[in-house]
Order: sequence, then structure tokens, then C-alpha cells
Amino acid sequence: MKIKKNCPECKGMNLTHLEEKGEVACDNCGLVIEDTMFDFGQEWREMDQEQASKKRRAGAPLTYTHADKGLGTSVGTKSDLYQLNRNNKNKFFRLRKWQNNVASAIERNLQIALSEIQRLVSVLQLSKNIEEEVSRIYTMAAQKGIVKGRSTETIVAAVIYIVCRNYEIPKTLDDIETATGIDKKDIGRNYRYVVREMNLKVTQSDPANYISRYVSNLSLSQKTHTTAIKLLEKAQRKEITSGKNPLGLAAAAIYAASKLNEERRTQNEIAEAVGVTEVTLRNRYKDFVDNLRLKVAA
Repeated sequence: MKIKKNCPECKGMNLTHLEEKGEVACDNCGLVIEDTMFDFGQEWREMDQEQASKKRRAGAPLTYTHADKGLGTSVGTKSDLYQLNRNNKNKFFRLRKWQNNVASAIERNLQIALSEIQRLVSVLQLSKNIEEEVSRIYTMAAQKGIVKGRSTETIVAAVIYIVCRNYEIPKTLDDIETATGIDKKDIGRNYRYVVREMNLKVTQSDPANYISRYVSNLSLSQKTHTTAIKLLEKAQRKEITSGKNPLGLAAAAIYAASKLNEERRTQNEIAEAVGVTEVTLRNRYKDFVDNLRLKVAA
């Protein structure tokens, strides 16, 4: 694309617009006259699918939520069938069958696993970026061969638990067990296996992330919620939370806060709501009373 303008260096008229670089350069002396110019290509806006096919300057982004990362193609679409005669329809189905048959074992495994990931993300009400991260980790695990000989559904559940831990999403093994129907002991065992084999770093669950959920389930006030958070912060400063079950700490903080604010709930009610034993709740509550010097009625 030639530009009608004089070169300030050699006064030449032969200037070229290099669209891929966004520059205007002189053909005679090579001086770059302008750079970082706007892209004068097609507009991004689109009003319908026809405009989209004409105006888009790139394809869909890469995503791990598809077995082929969104780059694969398929032999025709079902809408093409209406334009084919009987013989061509049979050929169409044969080609699609051959395409599926040439897929590798990893690709077939990913097709099943990614479908299950999409279902569980929906059931657990997780966001799209969580689905992307779960799909990424599972794809890496499949490529390393550590999913061989193990239940696809169980590995998927374990990876979802890993990602929820790292993103500080308050989902427990009980929640995932309810969504998948897989025993939480199996999920926990495969969780440790995936972390070990893939050398993943998993953050410790923050008990404060669970407070809002269980305070709401127990119909306690916002004041009790705030008190429970403050108790946990004090306990962390006193270093009495290290190595303790986050759910047990959350249950003890809620129980102590409810007593301080005279919103009495029994230990059994709180233990059942949180999913811990009464013994665990009593032990963690005793740690709170002794170390934080809480003045609560017996």
C-alpha cells in the first residue's frame, strides 16, 4: 500500500505502509516515518452470524475444555445431510465414523473426562475459569499416563477438589461425594495420588472460607458471622490452627461465636451442619477457650 507523503530524510515519495508492523517506511532510504499505527483492518463488531464469519480476524481461543483444544475439525455437520442424496449420506456417516476411529486412546479418554468435568462444574455451580483449570490439569495427567488403570470419574473428582482448594472455593469432599456419588475416601486417595505424581502444590484450606456458608445454613446472624471470623483470625495469630482440620476450626469458631452472641446452637446441630464429629468440635472449641481466654457461659 503506497502512501502519498514526502520522506523527511531524502524527500522521496516512495513510501510503503507495512500493515503487519503498523509502520510507514521510505523505500529509498529505509527510514521508518511512522510506527505503532492503528489497525485499519476489519471491524470486530458483528450483528449476526453472517457478519461474524466475514468480520472476525481470528478463530476461537485455545481452550482445554475441548479434547483438541478447539483446533479440531469434524466431517460436515448434521445440517449438511439435507443437501445430500442417499448414497452421499451413507458416505457422510462412514467418514464421520472413520474420523472417530482414528482418534488416539488419550483423545477418547479426554472426550469422556471433559464431558464429566462440564457436568460436575455445572452441578457444583463453579465458574468457567475453574472448568478451564480442571480441564488443563486433567489433560496434563492424561498425557503423563497417570490416569491409566483408574476410574476416569474418580480422577476428575480429585482434580476438581485440587482446583477448589487452590482457588479457595469452599467445596468439601462431602460436597464432591454428593455430586459424583463416589465415596469420599476414594476421592481423597486419588487426590493424594494426583498431587504426588504431578508434583502439584495445594494450598491449605482457610477455615474462614467456610464460615459464611455454615452460618447461613444454621440461620445465625451477621454479628455471629463477624465474631466467628475474628475468632479465627486471633487463633491464627496465636498459631493454634496449624495442622488442624479446617472444618473443625470453622465449626468451633461458629459454636463459640454463637455462645458469645447468645444465639445458642447445640454442638450436635453445628457438627451435623459442618460435617464433623462432636468430639472434633469440642476439642477445637476447648483450644479456642483456653488459648483465646474466651469468657463464655458453660
